[in-house]
Amino acid sequence: MILAKSPAHVALARLAALRFGSLRSRIALLYAGLFAAVLGLVVSLAAGGLARFAESGAAKDLGANARVFDEILAARARQMGDQAGVLAHDFGFREAVATGDAPTIASALTSLEGRVRSDMAFVLTLDGEVLAADATGVPAPETLWTRLDAGGTRGIIASDKGLALAAAAPIEAPDLIGWLVIAQPLDRAELDRLVELAPIALEAQVVEATGQPVWLRQAKANDVFERDAGGERFLNHVSDLPVLQDGIAPRLVLRHPLAESLAAYDTFKGWLIALAVGGIALVLGLSWKVARSVTEPLQQLDAATRLIGEGREVTLAVETDDEIGRLADSFNTMVRAIEEREREIIHVGLHDGLTGLPNRKLFTEQLATMLGRRRAGEKVMVAYVDLDDFKMVNDTLGHPAGDALLRTVADHLREDLPDALIARLGGDEFAILIDGIEEKASLGIIADKLQRSFDRPITIDGQAASCGASIGIAMAPVDGEDGITLMRNADLALYRAKHEGKATYHFFEPALDEAARQRRQLELDLRAAIKDGGFELNFQPLYSLAEKRLTGFEALIRWNHPTRGRISPVEFIGLAEETGLIIPIGEWVLREACHQASTWPADVSVAVNVSPKQFTATGLASTVLSALSASGLAPHRLELEITESIFIADVDATMATLHSLRALGIRIALDDFGTGYSSLSYLRSFPFDKVKIDKSFVEDLGTSSNGHAVIRAITTLANALGMETLAEGVEDIAQFEVLEREGCQNIQGYLFSKPVAADAVAGLLRDGAGYQRQLRA
Repeated sequence: MILAKSPAHVALARLAALRFGSLRSRIALLYAGLFAAVLGLVVSLAAGGLARFAESGAAKDLGANARVFDEILAARARQMGDQAGVLAHDFGFREAVATGDAPTIASALTSLEGRVRSDMAFVLTLDGEVLAADATGVPAPETLWTRLDAGGTRGIIASDKGLALAAAAPIEAPDLIGWLVIAQPLDRAELDRLVELAPIALEAQVVEATGQPVWLRQAKANDVFERDAGGERFLNHVSDLPVLQDGIAPRLVLRHPLAESLAAYDTFKGWLIALAVGGIALVLGLSWKVARSVTEPLQQLDAATRLIGEGREVTLAVETDDEIGRLADSFNTMVRAIEEREREIIHVGLHDGLTGLPNRKLFTEQLATMLGRRRAGEKVMVAYVDLDDFKMVNDTLGHPAGDALLRTVADHLREDLPDALIARLGGDEFAILIDGIEEKASLGIIADKLQRSFDRPITIDGQAASCGASIGIAMAPVDGEDGITLMRNADLALYRAKHEGKATYHFFEPALDEAARQRRQLELDLRAAIKDGGFELNFQPLYSLAEKRLTGFEALIRWNHPTRGRISPVEFIGLAEETGLIIPIGEWVLREACHQASTWPADVSVAVNVSPKQFTATGLASTVLSALSASGLAPHRLELEITESIFIADVDATMATLHSLRALGIRIALDDFGTGYSSLSYLRSFPFDKVKIDKSFVEDLGTSSNGHAVIRAITTLANALGMETLAEGVEDIAQFEVLEREGCQNIQGYLFSKPVAADAVAGLLRDGAGYQRQLRA
C-alpha cells in the first residue's frame, strides 16, 4: 500500500536532505524553523486552551443551571407546602379530618388541587387511612409513613401516574392526626417547560433507580462529566432528588451538547493560524539578515576560543564602538573574569560562606592527608560537634542572631584551638581535626578543653545566648584508619552524647556501631510496617464515675514484628519521632481509630494521642477532618490527647491549631498533667476539655501521705476551670475509692481492663454494666 504525501511533507524532506555549506544559511533556516516550531506549539496550545476554556465554561454553565433547576423544584415544593400548610391549619378542615367528614375533605382537596395545578391531593391519617376525592394512583401508605413521621415535608413520590413533586404538612388538632400531601406531576412536559428557562441548550430527564443504566448509577451526584452519545460529546450533570417515599431513588439528569459551546471559538482559531503563517514568513526574511550580521564576528570569536582552549592568552582587538566592538571588549573582560572567578570558586567550593571555616569537602581532603602522613605512635582526633538548642536561638532571637552565634563560636574555636583544623559541616554542626597527639597524651584533657570552648559566655545584641554543645570523638588508629570510618564513628559518638543529656562529650565505642546498625534496621522495619500495614490498635476502656459506665476507649498502637514478635511502643515511638515516621504512623492511627469508633454506640468516644512532631507538621487539622469524613464519626466523639511539650517550639502556632480543632467540635485533653514545669500555665492559656492525671500521682496514693492532697488539688482546680479529670494507671480498688472520694470523674487502668484488640471492644461494652457491681462488691 503506497501512501500519498502532501506537498508540505515533500518540501520538508527536500529541505532536510540539502547540505548548506554556508553558516549564514544554516542559521537563517534553523532560526526560522525553530520559530515555526515554537509558534506552531503556541498556536496548538492556544487552540487547545480555547477548547478547554470553552469546555470549562460549558461545565460551569451546566452546573449553574443544575443549581437553578434544584432551586426551582425546591421553590415549587415550598409553594405547595405553603398551600398545604394553610389548608392543614384551617379549623374547619382539621375538624373534618378529625370527624372523618369525607365530603368536606374531598371538596377541600379538590379546591386545593385546582389552586396549585396538582393532580393528586390526599390525607394520610395516623391509622394509615387515605382520604382523598380520588385515591387513584396514591402511593401505598406504608411507603410514605416513615419519612412523614420523621418530619419530611417535601420530595419526590411515585404513583401509577409516574413521578411527582410532593409537599406535605402535618394536621394537628391540636395533636398530630395525620398529614396533608399534595403532588404535581414531574413528567416530560413539565421538564420541557423548565428547560425553556435555561440560557443554554439542555435536555432534562428524571430517572428512577430501577430504570437507571450502569453509567448513571455509578455517576457521582453534583459532578459534571463528559460522555459520548451517538458520536456526539455531551456534558452531563446528575442530581439526587429528595424523596418523600421509601423505595425510590430518582435522579435528575441534565445534558448539554459540547459542539454548540465549541463552535463559537472556531473563527478565533482561524485567525490564530493565519497570524502564525504570516509570522513565519516574516521571521524567515529577518533571520537571513540577522545571520549575515552575526557570522563574521563569530568566526573571530571561534578562533579566539580555540586559543583559550589551548591555554594561550588571547585579547581581541576592539576596532569599532558598535555591538561587534562591545562584544570584543566583553570577550576580553570575560577572559579576565574567568581567571578571577576560578580562584574564587576554588575558595568558595572549599569554605563555608558564613564563618569562613573550611567546609566538609576540604575537611575530608585534609583528614585524608593527615592520616596519610601520621607517624607511628601518633594519634589523630576527629570530633563532631552539634550545638545544643540552636533552634531555640533562631526561634527566640531570630535567624540573624543565629548566624551571629555561629560566627562567634567559630571565632572562639579559632582562638582556643589555633593548631586544629576547624570546619563547619552545615547548620549548627562543626568538625574538628587535631593531629600529632602523642600516644601517652591525656585525651580527656583535650576533650575538656574542647568542651570549655563552648562554655564561654556569648552576648548577641545585648542578650545572652546559650551555647552548649554535644561532642562525639573518634581516634585514629584505634577507631578507624581512614577518613570515612573515623567520621562515621565520630557521628555515632555524637548521637550518644546528645542522648546522654547534651553539653557533654562521648568517645566512640564499638558497641555504638552495633547500636546504630540495630537502630537503622529498626527504622527500615518501621518503614516496611507503614507500607505493609504491620500495625494494629488496641483499646483501653475509660470508665466514668459520674455515669457509672464505660464512656470511651484510648487507642494504643501495637506492632507485631514478623520476626521479633510484639515490639513495645517505648522502643519504636522515640525513633519514629526522630525520623519523622511518626507523621504517617499518627495519620494511620487517627484513621483507624475513627474507623473502629464509628462501629461503636453513639455515646462511646475514642481518645488518640498526638505527638509534638505532628503539631509542628502542617495539615494536622485537615488530617483529622479527613479521618472523620472517611469514617463518618461525629467530631465530639474524637478526643485528642496532647502533652505540654507541644508548646515548646511555637506557642502561638500551637494555640491556633488547638483552637481550630476545638472549633470543629473535637475534644482536647492534656495528658501526663503535673509532670512538666508549666502545666498550670497551659491550663490557664487553653480551655482543655479534660485533664489526665499522671499515673505517678495515682501510684503515690498507696505510698505517700501527700498523694490524697495532690489528687484533691488537681480535681478542685480542674472543676474550677470547667474541665473533666481522668486518672491513669488505676490498678486496685483502694486507689479507685480514693479517686472517687476526691472527685475524680473518670478512671483508666488495669483495674478495669488491659488494652484489648478491636474485636474485643464490643464484649467490654456488653459487660460494662457489671463493672459497677464488681467495684461495689
